Amino acid sequence: MTVTTAVRSLLDDPAVSVLGTEPGRTESAETYTRSGGYGETASPARLLEAVDRVGLRGRGGAGFPAAVKLRSVRDGGGVPVVVANGEEGEPGSVKDRWLLRARPHLVLDGISHAAEITGATQGYVYLSDPCAAAEVRRAIEEHPPVIPVEVVETAHGYVAGEETSVVRRINGGPALPAAKPPRPYERGVAGRPTLVANVETLARMALIAAHPELSETIARTTLLTLSSRRDAPLLVEAPYGVRLHDLADGQGSGDAYGVLMGGLFGGLVGSGALALRLDPGVLADAGTSLGCGAIRFLAPGGCPVAVAHDAVDHLAAESARQCGVCVSGTAAIRDTLRQLATGGAGPDAAARLERWARGLPGRGACGLLDAAAGAAGSLLRAFPDTVRDHLGTACPVCAGCPAAGGQRLVVPVPEVAGLRPDPAPVR
Repeated sequence: MTVTTAVRSLLDDPAVSVLGTEPGRTESAETYTRSGGYGETASPARLLEAVDRVGLRGRGGAGFPAAVKLRSVRDGGGVPVVVANGEEGEPGSVKDRWLLRARPHLVLDGISHAAEITGATQGYVYLSDPCAAAEVRRAIEEHPPVIPVEVVETAHGYVAGEETSVVRRINGGPALPAAKPPRPYERGVAGRPTLVANVETLARMALIAAHPELSETIARTTLLTLSSRRDAPLLVEAPYGVRLHDLADGQGSGDAYGVLMGGLFGGLVGSGALALRLDPGVLADAGTSLGCGAIRFLAPGGCPVAVAHDAVDHLAAESARQCGVCVSGTAAIRDTLRQLATGGAGPDAAARLERWARGLPGRGACGLLDAAAGAAGSLLRAFPDTVRDHLGTACPVCAGCPAAGGQRLVVPVPEVAGLRPDPAPVR
Protein backbone atom coordinates (compact mmCIF):
# COMPACT_ATOMS: atom_id res chain seq x y z
CA MET A 1 0.00 0.00 0.00
CA THR A 2 1.32 3.44 -0.95
CA VAL A 3 1.53 5.87 1.95
CA THR A 4 0.58 9.46 1.14
CA THR A 5 0.98 12.61 3.20
CA ALA A 6 -2.14 14.74 3.64
CA VAL A 7 -2.08 18.55 3.96
CA ARG A 8 -4.23 20.49 6.44
CA SER A 9 -4.45 23.99 7.88
CA LEU A 10 -5.58 24.77 11.42
CA LEU A 11 -5.92 28.48 10.57
CA ASP A 12 -9.15 30.37 10.01
CA ASP A 13 -7.70 33.09 7.74
CA PRO A 14 -6.08 31.97 4.46
CA ALA A 15 -4.30 35.35 4.23
CA VAL A 16 -1.88 34.26 6.98
CA SER A 17 -1.36 30.76 5.59
CA VAL A 18 1.83 29.50 3.98
CA LEU A 19 -0.26 26.61 2.64
CA GLY A 20 -2.34 29.00 0.54
CA THR A 21 -5.83 28.39 -0.77
CA GLU A 22 -5.04 25.40 -3.00
CA PRO A 23 -2.18 23.39 -1.48
CA GLY A 24 -2.74 20.44 -3.81
CA ARG A 25 -1.61 22.35 -6.93
CA THR A 26 1.53 24.28 -7.82
CA GLU A 27 0.86 28.01 -7.83
CA SER A 28 1.33 30.25 -10.88
CA ALA A 29 2.59 33.84 -10.79
CA GLU A 30 -0.89 35.05 -11.76
CA THR A 31 -2.54 33.19 -8.88
CA TYR A 32 0.09 34.37 -6.41
CA THR A 33 -0.23 37.99 -7.54
CA ARG A 34 -4.03 37.84 -7.22
CA SER A 35 -3.63 36.72 -3.60
CA GLY A 36 -1.56 39.83 -2.76
CA GLY A 37 1.92 38.65 -3.64
CA TYR A 38 4.52 40.73 -5.50
CA GLY A 39 2.64 43.86 -4.46
CA GLU A 40 3.61 47.27 -3.13
CA THR A 41 4.79 46.85 0.46
CA ALA A 42 6.36 48.82 3.26
CA SER A 43 9.93 50.00 3.04
CA PRO A 44 12.70 47.48 3.74
CA ALA A 45 13.42 49.25 7.04
CA ARG A 46 9.80 48.96 8.16
CA LEU A 47 9.64 45.31 7.13
CA LEU A 48 12.79 44.55 9.12
CA GLU A 49 11.28 46.38 12.09
CA ALA A 50 8.11 44.25 11.79
CA VAL A 51 10.12 41.01 11.55
CA ASP A 52 12.02 42.04 14.68
CA ARG A 53 8.95 43.22 16.60
CA VAL A 54 6.98 39.98 16.12
CA GLY A 55 10.02 37.81 16.81
CA LEU A 56 10.03 35.78 13.59
CA ARG A 57 12.32 32.78 14.11
CA GLY A 58 14.11 30.74 11.49
CA ARG A 59 12.28 27.57 10.54
CA GLY A 60 15.30 25.50 9.53
CA GLY A 61 15.89 23.95 12.94
CA ALA A 62 17.86 26.31 15.18
CA GLY A 63 15.04 28.85 15.55
CA PHE A 64 17.46 31.80 15.36
CA PRO A 65 15.82 35.27 15.27
CA ALA A 66 15.43 36.26 11.61
CA ALA A 67 15.95 39.98 12.25
CA VAL A 68 19.34 39.37 13.87
CA LYS A 69 20.51 37.40 10.83
CA LEU A 70 19.24 40.05 8.42
CA ARG A 71 21.03 42.85 10.27
CA SER A 72 24.26 40.87 10.55
CA VAL A 73 24.35 40.31 6.79
CA ARG A 74 23.31 43.88 6.00
CA ASP A 75 26.08 45.24 8.22
CA GLY A 76 28.69 42.67 7.15
CA GLY A 77 30.86 45.10 5.23
CA GLY A 78 30.36 43.86 1.68
CA VAL A 79 27.75 43.30 -1.03
CA PRO A 80 25.54 40.52 0.37
CA VAL A 81 24.11 37.32 -1.10
CA VAL A 82 20.77 35.71 -0.16
CA VAL A 83 20.33 31.93 -0.18
CA ALA A 84 16.96 30.20 0.23
CA ASN A 85 17.89 26.91 1.85
CA GLY A 86 15.48 24.16 0.81
CA GLU A 87 17.75 21.18 1.39
CA GLU A 88 15.71 19.19 3.87
CA GLY A 89 18.03 16.66 5.45
CA GLU A 90 15.71 15.52 8.23
CA PRO A 91 14.04 12.24 7.15
CA GLY A 92 10.80 13.11 8.95
CA SER A 93 10.32 16.57 7.39
CA VAL A 94 8.64 17.44 4.07
CA LYS A 95 7.61 21.09 4.45
CA ASP A 96 10.46 22.68 2.50
CA ARG A 97 10.18 20.42 -0.53
CA TRP A 98 6.42 20.90 -0.53
CA LEU A 99 6.79 24.69 -0.36
CA LEU A 100 9.20 24.79 -3.29
CA ARG A 101 6.99 22.49 -5.35
CA ALA A 102 3.65 24.13 -4.54
CA ARG A 103 4.41 27.78 -3.72
CA PRO A 104 7.73 28.74 -5.36
CA HIS A 105 6.58 32.33 -5.91
CA LEU A 106 6.04 32.84 -2.18
CA VAL A 107 9.65 31.80 -1.54
CA LEU A 108 11.00 33.94 -4.40
CA ASP A 109 9.05 36.93 -3.06
CA GLY A 110 10.70 36.32 0.29
CA ILE A 111 14.13 36.32 -1.39
CA SER A 112 13.31 39.69 -2.97
CA HIS A 113 12.34 41.19 0.38
CA ALA A 114 15.45 39.79 2.07
CA ALA A 115 17.56 41.26 -0.74
CA GLU A 116 15.98 44.67 -0.31
CA ILE A 117 16.61 44.59 3.46
CA THR A 118 20.24 43.44 3.23
CA GLY A 119 21.26 45.12 -0.04
CA ALA A 120 22.00 41.75 -1.68
CA THR A 121 22.59 41.69 -5.43
CA GLN A 122 22.53 37.92 -5.99
CA GLY A 123 20.24 35.16 -4.81
CA TYR A 124 20.24 31.37 -4.83
CA VAL A 125 17.73 28.63 -4.18
CA TYR A 126 19.58 25.61 -2.82
CA LEU A 127 17.91 22.20 -2.88
CA SER A 128 18.21 18.52 -3.75
CA ASP A 129 14.67 17.82 -4.94
CA PRO A 130 14.49 17.74 -8.77
CA CYS A 131 10.73 18.35 -8.83
CA ALA A 132 11.17 21.46 -6.70
CA ALA A 133 14.08 22.63 -8.84
CA ALA A 134 11.92 22.46 -11.98
CA GLU A 135 9.11 24.45 -10.33
CA VAL A 136 11.46 27.13 -9.02
CA ARG A 137 13.06 27.59 -12.44
CA ARG A 138 9.60 27.89 -14.02
CA ALA A 139 8.60 30.45 -11.41
CA ILE A 140 11.75 32.52 -12.03
CA GLU A 141 10.90 32.62 -15.75
CA GLU A 142 7.29 33.59 -15.01
CA HIS A 143 8.14 36.42 -12.63
CA PRO A 144 11.85 37.25 -12.27
CA PRO A 145 12.80 38.40 -8.74
CA VAL A 146 14.29 41.84 -8.08
CA ILE A 147 17.79 40.30 -8.16
CA PRO A 148 19.20 37.46 -10.29
CA VAL A 149 18.38 34.11 -8.66
CA GLU A 150 20.13 30.87 -9.54
CA VAL A 151 18.99 27.36 -8.63
CA VAL A 152 21.79 25.21 -7.20
CA GLU A 153 21.14 21.49 -6.80
CA THR A 154 23.01 19.15 -4.50
CA ALA A 155 22.87 15.50 -3.54
CA HIS A 156 20.46 14.88 -0.66
CA GLY A 157 22.07 14.42 2.74
CA TYR A 158 21.55 15.16 6.42
CA VAL A 159 24.48 17.58 6.60
CA ALA A 160 23.98 19.08 3.12
CA GLY A 161 21.64 21.75 4.49
CA GLU A 162 23.97 22.94 7.25
CA GLU A 163 24.75 26.58 6.41
CA THR A 164 28.48 26.16 5.83
CA SER A 165 27.73 23.10 3.67
CA VAL A 166 25.40 25.29 1.62
CA VAL A 167 28.11 27.88 1.09
CA ARG A 168 30.74 25.28 0.17
CA ARG A 169 28.45 23.68 -2.41
CA ILE A 170 27.47 26.99 -4.04
CA ASN A 171 31.16 27.94 -4.15
CA GLY A 172 31.84 24.75 -6.12
CA GLY A 173 32.96 22.46 -3.34
CA PRO A 174 31.34 19.50 -1.58
CA ALA A 175 28.15 19.93 0.46
CA LEU A 176 29.98 19.28 3.72
CA PRO A 177 30.30 21.42 6.87
CA ALA A 178 33.26 23.78 7.13
CA ALA A 179 35.15 25.01 10.16
CA LYS A 180 33.74 28.10 11.87
CA PRO A 181 34.56 30.99 12.03
CA PRO A 182 34.04 32.60 9.63
CA ARG A 183 30.30 32.10 9.52
CA PRO A 184 28.37 32.75 6.30
CA TYR A 185 27.09 36.15 7.49
CA GLU A 186 30.76 37.19 7.78
CA ARG A 187 32.18 35.54 4.66
CA GLY A 188 30.06 33.17 2.60
CA VAL A 189 29.32 32.72 -1.08
CA ALA A 190 32.20 34.18 -3.13
CA GLY A 191 33.57 35.61 0.10
CA ARG A 192 30.57 37.93 0.50
CA PRO A 193 28.29 38.33 3.55
CA THR A 194 25.63 35.67 3.01
CA LEU A 195 22.15 35.19 4.41
CA VAL A 196 21.34 31.47 4.49
CA ALA A 197 17.64 31.36 5.33
CA ASN A 198 15.22 28.45 5.40
CA VAL A 199 12.59 28.63 2.67
CA GLU A 200 9.71 28.74 5.17
CA THR A 201 11.36 31.66 6.96
CA LEU A 202 11.49 33.58 3.67
CA ALA A 203 7.90 32.59 2.87
CA ARG A 204 6.73 34.02 6.18
CA MET A 205 8.67 37.23 5.51
CA ALA A 206 6.78 37.58 2.22
CA LEU A 207 3.45 37.09 4.03
CA ILE A 208 4.39 39.69 6.64
CA ALA A 209 5.28 42.14 3.86
CA ALA A 210 1.91 41.57 2.16
CA HIS A 211 -0.14 41.58 5.38
CA PRO A 212 1.69 43.68 8.00
CA GLU A 213 -1.48 43.95 10.11
CA LEU A 214 -1.36 40.15 10.55
CA SER A 215 2.39 39.91 11.11
CA GLU A 216 2.23 38.57 14.67
CA THR A 217 -0.11 35.74 13.66
CA ILE A 218 2.11 34.91 10.67
CA ALA A 219 5.24 34.80 12.84
CA ARG A 220 3.55 32.62 15.46
CA THR A 221 2.36 29.99 13.02
CA THR A 222 4.45 27.16 11.66
CA LEU A 223 4.48 24.18 9.31
CA LEU A 224 4.73 20.76 10.98
CA THR A 225 5.31 17.29 9.59
CA LEU A 226 3.41 14.86 11.82
CA SER A 227 4.02 11.12 11.52
CA SER A 228 3.98 7.84 13.41
CA ARG A 229 4.74 4.17 12.89
CA ARG A 230 1.07 3.37 12.45
CA ASP A 231 -0.88 6.27 10.95
CA ALA A 232 -0.57 8.23 7.69
CA PRO A 233 1.63 11.36 7.93
CA LEU A 234 0.28 14.88 7.84
CA LEU A 235 1.72 18.25 6.81
CA VAL A 236 -0.14 20.77 8.93
CA GLU A 237 0.03 24.51 9.50
CA ALA A 238 -0.62 25.25 13.16
CA PRO A 239 -0.48 28.27 15.46
CA TYR A 240 1.81 28.41 18.45
CA GLY A 241 -0.11 27.49 21.56
CA VAL A 242 -1.82 24.34 20.28
CA ARG A 243 -1.11 21.36 22.53
CA LEU A 244 0.83 18.38 21.27
CA HIS A 245 -1.97 15.99 22.19
CA ASP A 246 -4.33 17.94 19.91
CA LEU A 247 -1.86 17.57 17.07
CA ALA A 248 -1.60 13.86 17.86
CA ASP A 249 -5.39 13.52 17.71
CA GLY A 250 -5.45 15.26 14.34
CA GLN A 251 -2.85 12.90 12.91
CA GLY A 252 -4.57 9.82 14.32
CA SER A 253 -2.11 9.18 17.14
CA GLY A 254 -4.16 10.32 20.10
CA ASP A 255 -3.00 7.29 22.11
CA ALA A 256 0.72 8.08 21.66
CA TYR A 257 2.95 7.25 24.63
CA GLY A 258 5.70 9.71 23.66
CA VAL A 259 7.19 11.84 20.89
CA LEU A 260 10.38 12.16 18.86
CA MET A 261 10.59 15.95 18.61
CA GLY A 262 12.14 18.37 16.16
CA GLY A 263 13.28 15.84 13.57
CA LEU A 264 16.25 13.98 15.04
CA PHE A 265 17.46 16.92 17.12
CA GLY A 266 14.77 17.42 19.78
CA GLY A 267 15.11 13.93 21.20
CA LEU A 268 12.54 11.65 22.79
CA VAL A 269 9.99 12.81 25.36
CA GLY A 270 7.44 10.79 27.31
CA SER A 271 3.66 10.94 27.39
CA GLY A 272 3.66 13.87 29.82
CA ALA A 273 5.07 16.10 27.09
CA LEU A 274 1.88 15.68 25.06
CA ALA A 275 0.30 18.29 27.35
CA LEU A 276 2.91 20.88 26.28
CA ARG A 277 1.94 23.79 24.10
CA LEU A 278 3.61 24.23 20.73
CA ASP A 279 5.96 27.12 21.43
CA PRO A 280 9.77 27.26 21.08
CA GLY A 281 10.25 28.69 24.57
CA VAL A 282 7.89 26.25 26.26
CA LEU A 283 9.52 23.28 24.53
CA ALA A 284 13.02 24.50 25.37
CA ASP A 285 12.07 24.81 29.05
CA ALA A 286 10.87 21.19 28.88
CA GLY A 287 14.24 20.06 27.54
CA THR A 288 13.22 19.51 23.94
CA SER A 289 12.95 21.49 20.71
CA LEU A 290 10.59 22.30 17.85
CA GLY A 291 13.54 22.08 15.46
CA CYS A 292 12.44 21.83 11.85
CA GLY A 293 8.86 21.07 12.88
CA ALA A 294 9.09 17.29 12.33
CA ILE A 295 7.13 15.52 15.10
CA ARG A 296 6.93 11.72 15.25
CA PHE A 297 4.39 10.30 17.68
CA LEU A 298 5.22 7.00 19.37
CA ALA A 299 2.22 4.74 18.89
CA PRO A 300 1.37 1.80 21.16
CA GLY A 301 2.93 -1.42 20.00
CA GLY A 302 6.26 0.27 19.29
CA CYS A 303 9.37 0.62 21.42
CA PRO A 304 11.31 3.83 22.17
CA VAL A 305 14.61 1.92 22.06
CA ALA A 306 13.86 0.99 18.46
CA VAL A 307 13.02 4.62 17.65
CA ALA A 308 16.25 5.88 19.22
CA HIS A 309 18.19 3.22 17.33
CA ASP A 310 16.54 4.21 14.03
CA ALA A 311 17.42 7.86 14.61
CA VAL A 312 21.08 7.21 15.46
CA ASP A 313 21.39 4.57 12.73
CA HIS A 314 20.36 7.24 10.23
CA LEU A 315 22.75 9.79 11.68
CA ALA A 316 25.69 7.37 11.67
CA ALA A 317 25.04 6.59 8.00
CA GLU A 318 24.82 10.31 7.17
CA SER A 319 28.03 11.40 8.95
CA ALA A 320 30.24 13.56 6.74
CA ARG A 321 33.23 11.47 7.89
CA GLN A 322 35.22 14.67 8.49
CA CYS A 323 35.46 14.51 12.29
CA GLY A 324 36.91 11.40 13.89
CA VAL A 325 34.95 11.96 17.10
CA CYS A 326 31.70 12.06 15.10
CA VAL A 327 32.45 8.89 13.16
CA SER A 328 33.42 6.93 16.27
CA GLY A 329 30.84 8.55 18.56
CA THR A 330 27.77 8.03 16.39
CA ALA A 331 28.86 4.47 15.61
CA ALA A 332 29.37 3.68 19.30
CA ILE A 333 25.95 5.03 20.25
CA ARG A 334 24.30 3.18 17.37
CA ASP A 335 25.98 -0.11 18.23
CA THR A 336 25.05 0.16 21.92
CA LEU A 337 21.41 0.91 21.05
CA ARG A 338 21.44 -2.07 18.69
CA GLN A 339 22.75 -4.24 21.53
CA LEU A 340 19.94 -2.96 23.74
CA ALA A 341 17.41 -3.81 21.06
CA THR A 342 18.73 -7.33 20.50
CA GLY A 343 19.35 -8.28 24.13
CA GLY A 344 23.13 -8.15 23.86
CA ALA A 345 23.72 -5.10 26.06
CA GLY A 346 25.70 -5.56 29.26
CA PRO A 347 24.92 -3.89 32.60
CA ASP A 348 27.14 -0.88 31.74
CA ALA A 349 25.24 0.03 28.54
CA ALA A 350 23.15 2.75 30.14
CA ALA A 351 26.19 4.27 31.83
CA ARG A 352 28.06 4.39 28.50
CA LEU A 353 25.12 6.07 26.78
CA GLU A 354 24.90 8.59 29.61
CA ARG A 355 28.63 9.35 29.36
CA TRP A 356 28.40 9.92 25.60
CA ALA A 357 25.24 12.00 25.96
CA ARG A 358 27.09 14.35 28.30
CA GLY A 359 30.53 14.37 26.72
CA LEU A 360 30.05 14.38 22.94
CA PRO A 361 27.85 17.44 22.18
CA GLY A 362 29.79 20.34 20.71
CA ARG A 363 32.76 18.27 19.59
CA GLY A 364 31.85 17.94 15.90
CA ALA A 365 31.91 20.50 13.08
CA CYS A 366 28.11 20.43 12.80
CA GLY A 367 25.10 19.34 14.82
CA LEU A 368 24.97 15.69 13.72
CA LEU A 369 26.96 14.35 16.66
CA ASP A 370 24.90 16.51 19.02
CA ALA A 371 21.71 14.96 17.63
CA ALA A 372 23.03 11.42 18.14
CA ALA A 373 24.13 12.15 21.69
CA GLY A 374 20.81 13.88 22.36
CA ALA A 375 18.84 10.87 21.16
CA ALA A 376 20.71 8.63 23.59
CA GLY A 377 20.38 11.03 26.52
CA SER A 378 16.70 11.67 25.91
CA LEU A 379 15.97 7.93 25.77
CA LEU A 380 17.55 7.52 29.20
CA ARG A 381 15.63 10.47 30.64
CA ALA A 382 12.22 9.74 29.14
CA PHE A 383 12.17 5.93 29.30
CA PRO A 384 14.60 4.72 32.01
CA ASP A 385 12.50 1.70 32.95
CA THR A 386 12.30 0.58 29.33
CA VAL A 387 16.08 0.79 28.99
CA ARG A 388 16.55 -1.30 32.15
CA ASP A 389 14.12 -3.90 30.81
CA HIS A 390 16.29 -4.25 27.68
CA LEU A 391 19.51 -5.06 29.54
CA GLY A 392 20.37 -8.64 28.68
CA THR A 393 16.89 -9.35 27.33
CA ALA A 394 15.87 -9.34 23.67
CA CYS A 395 12.88 -7.09 22.96
CA PRO A 396 10.31 -8.75 20.67
CA VAL A 397 9.28 -5.40 19.22
CA CYS A 398 12.85 -4.36 18.45
CA ALA A 399 13.58 -7.81 17.04
CA GLY A 400 10.91 -7.21 14.41
CA CYS A 401 12.71 -4.11 13.13
CA PRO A 402 15.32 -4.99 10.48
CA ALA A 403 18.45 -2.94 9.76
CA ALA A 404 18.42 0.39 7.88
CA GLY A 405 16.16 1.82 10.55
CA GLY A 406 16.50 5.37 9.27
CA GLN A 407 14.24 4.49 6.34
CA ARG A 408 11.37 3.95 8.77
CA LEU A 409 11.52 7.64 9.65
CA VAL A 410 11.14 8.87 6.06
CA VAL A 411 7.92 10.74 5.19
CA PRO A 412 6.74 11.14 1.57
CA VAL A 413 6.22 14.65 0.17
CA PRO A 414 2.52 15.50 -0.28
CA GLU A 415 1.23 15.19 -3.81
CA VAL A 416 1.18 18.43 -5.82
CA ALA A 417 -0.65 18.59 -9.15
CA GLY A 418 0.77 20.43 -12.15
CA LEU A 419 4.45 19.64 -11.54
CA ARG A 420 6.92 19.55 -14.42
CA PRO A 421 8.32 16.12 -15.38
CA ASP A 422 10.93 14.91 -12.92
CA PRO A 423 14.48 15.57 -14.09
CA ALA A 424 17.26 13.26 -12.97
CA PRO A 425 18.41 13.93 -9.38
CA VAL A 426 21.87 15.32 -8.72
CA ARG A 427 24.38 12.67 -7.68
